Amino acid sequence: QVQLVESGGGLVQPGGSLRLSCAASGKLFSFNRLGWYRQAPGKQRDLVASVDNFGVTNYADDARGRFTISRDSAANTVHLQMNSLNYEDTAVYYCNAEVYPIQSPKETYWGQGTAVTVSP
Repeated sequence: QVQLVESGGGLVQPGGSLRLSCAASGKLFSFNRLGWYRQAPGKQRDLVASVDNFGVTNYADDARGRFTISRDSAANTVHLQMNSLNYEDTAVYYCNAEVYPIQSPKETYWGQGTAVTVSP
């Protein structure tokens, strides 16, 4: 089992910045990937960015260049620095963990979600 605790959401003006954090605990195994997804009202949940424990990152097209994902491996914490926020970034952001136990299927875990609202 993996537990994910998120923090850092809130209200921000267009053009502003926010930093989301997610602390992971539990059995992360030797290979894992931590990331952020978001879900706007009436839309599906989509990947924003992810980073594995080797530091390989992956970004959605609309996040690349504005958002930066980073990872503190010692603390099993992942951060998402979001800059130049616009209205389309308004969503509930979910921390995600993918772990790969040896000789077992991938396991996926979700945080409880943190709301980000971009508004004047």
